[in-house]
Amino acid sequence: MTAKNQFRMLRSALAGVEAVEAETHHSFSRHTHEQFGIGLVSSGAQKSLSGRGMVEATAGDIITVNPNEVHDGAPIGQRRSWRILYFDPEFVAGLAREVGDGGAGRSEIPHPVIRNRAIAARFEALFRVVTGDGAADGLLREQLFLQLVADVMRERGGSDERPPVPASIRAARDLIDDDPLAAVSLADLSRESGLSRFQVLRGFAKATGLTPHAYLVQARIHIARRLIAQGTPLAEAAFASGFADQSHMTRVFVRKYGLSPSLYAGAFL
Repeated sequence: MTAKNQFRMLRSALAGVEAVEAETHHSFSRHTHEQFGIGLVSSGAQKSLSGRGMVEATAGDIITVNPNEVHDGAPIGQRRSWRILYFDPEFVAGLAREVGDGGAGRSEIPHPVIRNRAIAARFEALFRVVTGDGAADGLLREQLFLQLVADVMRERGGSDERPPVPASIRAARDLIDDDPLAAVSLADLSRESGLSRFQVLRGFAKATGLTPHAYLVQARIHIARRLIAQGTPLAEAAFASGFADQSHMTRVFVRKYGLSPSLYAGAFL
């Protein structure tokens, strides 16, 4: 890849798995994914916020993200490149339950950055068979995927789980989650949480990593992403997910994920 900012959404041989390849100097704003992400930095380096604080990753490092874990990302130096696979939570959860030896029962990948050559090689092999021409048989894909999940879930050290969200903030968050298309005010969140407007604003950002408005916009872009993956025309997806128009949705999509909705849609044709 030679362009300064190039993102490729690759066709995946596995349902419930998305594959992205990128080389960019783009700095991502805080955002979340609904999926698990496991990737590999190919060149350069980056720094990012994670559920475990600020981290840095360099070429050869595995990078991970959990569903709804707020993170961002900026290059260290000119730019960096990476390949990443996003897995539907249900896809990973079933396999995580099978993983023993310290990984059993974990609901999250414990480390945002993993420095392990064997795991990196495992990821490279899985990425090739997921994005290849389909020649790899299903048994090989299943084997590599299970081994990779076992690898990242079993990594030890540090805290296994993110701090719990306080009940008051959870109530405010649930109000948004229950209907992301509804208009909501700080007064609504205050009433739901039992906190003052300032307390809920400050507490929400501290507990989730996003302000209430940013969280609402993120919830709406998740809806848009799902609709686009199902083949919904972009203009319809924008309207159905609560954006003013397709241009508004596109700006948010690119700012958070680096690639345009049309490029994302192309991987599902």
